[in-house]
Amino acid sequence: MPLYAEQLSMMSAEVLEDNEGYRQFVEKFKPKKTTDDCFTPDEVYDAVASWVEKEYGLRRENFVRPFYPGGDYMRENYPAGCVVVDNPPFSILTQIVDFYGAMGIRYFLFKPGLTMIKKRNCCQICTDSDIEYENGARVRSGFVTNLEENILRTAPELGRAICEAQERRKKETKKENPKYSYPMNVVTLAMMNKLSKYGQDFRIRKEEARFIGELDAQKASGKGIFGGGYLIGGKAAAEKAAAEKAAAEKAAAEKAAAEKTAAHVWELSEREKEIIREIDQKR
Repeated sequence: MPLYAEQLSMMSAEVLEDNEGYRQFVEKFKPKKTTDDCFTPDEVYDAVASWVEKEYGLRRENFVRPFYPGGDYMRENYPAGCVVVDNPPFSILTQIVDFYGAMGIRYFLFKPGLTMIKKRNCCQICTDSDIEYENGARVRSGFVTNLEENILRTAPELGRAICEAQERRKKETKKENPKYSYPMNVVTLAMMNKLSKYGQDFRIRKEEARFIGELDAQKASGKGIFGGGYLIGGKAAAEKAAAEKAAAEKAAAEKAAAEKTAAHVWELSEREKEIIREIDQKR
């Protein structure tokens, strides 16, 4: 291909990639992530299995995992005394719970964290866990089990174990960018963006600044200022400090205001109050 034709081809691709309509067109053909494709990271499963062992006095060697690509949970071999501890397809979870209940099989299953299963013979466990599964989907998850008599409960210890497992996995699989703190006489684009976000009109004159790629203290370790920065004079640094203080105060005020936003309060009807009175009379 002639050089000019190759350049034209590359330019056309770049133009298409920058075109929102083209990106939406391409996106339609990409495989979508669904909750039925959410395979559990080993670290998360181990945390859950360890909690189940401890909480219910069970042994992991008796755990069964029938939900795998190509598997059929209805035809799976369930040895006597086994417990299903696994992450099933969420779209057929009610069907799965019905099957295990009818067969007398014990289970502890992952479930959507904000969807209620309308069954009285199982316990739904809430851990406030946003689990990042192997396909990259992040799903608010909980659990359902027939290993106890409660109908609803929380499990703070299990939630913490899941969170810690995910943090360990992130550290092992992802390289974290270092976080640096700079003297007040250094300004970067990240700092300026933050000041702008919180309404600070801060300006630096040409004669007040000199561009730098790194500080002398960073050179020996081969580090530098991401994107570059400027050394600024004492007066500009003092103005920057004042702007940063004002930005921090505004950020705190916005956070407090957001937390004060009251949720809509739904009231109980007389019919529902009567149901509650009937429940209390049976205790």
